[in-house]
Amino acid sequence: MRYAMAVLVLVVALTGCRSAPREDALQRDVDAIVAVGVTGVQARVVDGAGDRLAVAGRSDIAAVEPVSPNGFFRIGSVTKSLVATTVLMLVGEGRLRLDDTVAHWLPDMVRGNGNDGNLISVRQLLQHTSGIHDSLPVTDTAEAYYRLRYQARTPEQTVAAAMQHPPDFAPGTSWSYSNVGYVLLGLIIEQVSKRPWYEEVRSRILEPLGLHDTRWPGDSPTLPDPHAKGYQQYELNGPLTDVTEVVDADASGGYLSTTADIGTFYRNLLGGRLLRPEELALMRTTGPVDHMIGQIWPGIRDGLGLFSVPLSCGGVYWMHNGGQFGYITETGVTEEGRRSVVVSMSTALQAGEDFTHSKGFEQERAVTTLVDHALCAE
Repeated sequence: MRYAMAVLVLVVALTGCRSAPREDALQRDVDAIVAVGVTGVQARVVDGAGDRLAVAGRSDIAAVEPVSPNGFFRIGSVTKSLVATTVLMLVGEGRLRLDDTVAHWLPDMVRGNGNDGNLISVRQLLQHTSGIHDSLPVTDTAEAYYRLRYQARTPEQTVAAAMQHPPDFAPGTSWSYSNVGYVLLGLIIEQVSKRPWYEEVRSRILEPLGLHDTRWPGDSPTLPDPHAKGYQQYELNGPLTDVTEVVDADASGGYLSTTADIGTFYRNLLGGRLLRPEELALMRTTGPVDHMIGQIWPGIRDGLGLFSVPLSCGGVYWMHNGGQFGYITETGVTEEGRRSVVVSMSTALQAGEDFTHSKGFEQERAVTTLVDHALCAE
């Protein structure tokens, strides 16, 4: 959810043994996303019957090359689930407590203008109830993107920028999505482990699960091949800007990955193969969110690096989405991790001030419909 916030050539890649109606339904839902104006989409559903893949659109609006079903993309805030899992692993080992204060691990970093790290807990950072004002570089125009796309900020600079603002609310009294909170969690992981937070993610999650296509880009602005170009629409009915290249990697949303790797991660996480039952239960303890997010996912609730969303067929699924400079990722996994769906879109359509009547909202509703259909399919 890290938002900087004519149907085209269709290609379907299918493996395993499945019924045609389920394949057709997935392709129809992918086609519907492209019909809204998204340049390219890839979707992968994995369950006991194997993989179902569907793609639509083009990888480049200036060419006819179709979208690769195995293409790389920026996963944005899906990174937060990796960070939260790492934090809870440290909690399970007794090296960190959810009730530890930010000041305990990062003395004097969160202070000024009413901010006080002594009053904010690790749990509140994980669940967006810290009240810390989100302060990311403003890139709401094409000109701003071109000016800032290669300018990296250190985590310390990101936190310092947030400290220039008073808190949005007293810690624990409300909810507001905060990327800065996860930047702080990355710094706390480093204090506990004595090495970069993404090295902890690599050794604890990526390597054990064989997620070789999930990569930390550092200060590199490019994506590995194959990949679809990312496009951002900055104005209502305006042109699409190629925003593929950018330096924007921190603990709030930095990884590059594939639909296969992301699905594998979430199935293992919800299947109990990464966290002990106690820590997984903590991760799935949810609270309310703000009204705007509820407009996209009615009934959504926030856990620790995971959200729960009601399914039309009953029960809930678990997810985290990601939006980062033209790339939007939607995920969903059922209880116990038996079925997953991951969707990558290489366009972020304009949201506008009247969000529920914008193309961006249409895009989000189309992809959430796909996720619900994929997880409810018999």
